[in-house]
Amino acid sequence: MALHNIIGKEGEEIARKYLKGKGYIILEENYQTKRAEIDIIARLRHGFLGQGKDILVFVEVRTKCSEQFGTPEETIYYQKRMKLKRNAAAYVYRKKYYGAYRIDAVCLVIDEHMGLKRINHYENIVET
Repeated sequence: MALHNIIGKEGEEIARKYLKGKGYIILEENYQTKRAEIDIIARLRHGFLGQGKDILVFVEVRTKCSEQFGTPEETIYYQKRMKLKRNAAAYVYRKKYYGAYRIDAVCLVIDEHMGLKRINHYENIVET
């Protein structure tokens, strides 16, 4: 397996643990379509003490082991955000999901020993 794939898989694992710690329920990981992959699909309950509606959250995970040539945030360019939007819309259509959903990004920087240097979670990076 190529180094960038190893770094990506490690980043996804860290992101899953991070999201679970924030109360997200992971529904699917690495959901494949003919044209794309959705890294994480999760559910989050909104409201006070579990009261309220669930929201479906599509999460793009971006991991880098150095910021020498840019940040992970900079890799989520306009075309990528539009692709995420199309993939999320296709997923909710296929699953006949009629509730609220959003697209988030979790951006990580890890060190050479796969230790976490920083993590940032950005909610609603694309208007749905």
